[in-house]
Amino acid sequence: MKTKKEDIDRLITESLNKDEAEFYQNLEEEGMFKMWFGLYTGNLGRWAILITFIQLVFTVLAFYWGYQFFTVESTEEFFHYGAGMFIAMMVTAMLKLWHWMQMDKNSILREMKRLEFQVAVLMEKVGEKS
Repeated sequence: MKTKKEDIDRLITESLNKDEAEFYQNLEEEGMFKMWFGLYTGNLGRWAILITFIQLVFTVLAFYWGYQFFTVESTEEFFHYGAGMFIAMMVTAMLKLWHWMQMDKNSILREMKRLEFQVAVLMEKVGEKS
């Protein structure tokens, strides 16, 4: 069963010429890995690389401190490693959240470009009829 979105997309594609239809198809929603690797391109690409490296460091620290947390015998060390593990996990989670927000922003920008393109095509069609 077709959804309204598929019907609208079909109508738009039918009303476009070949070049416009090809451009419109390139604006389709990307898969998860394509969106993830898309973070490393563009204006914030270097920031994404830096944040990924920092996230990797804190993930390794969280695992190390987690291991130490479960293997130490001193209560004082137990609390130190527990606090370190907790902080490292929180930093990792916040950096992961940054990545997800950037992916969401890129997705929203792509949809805005689709809308701009659809409005431009519609304005061209209206201009032809009048």
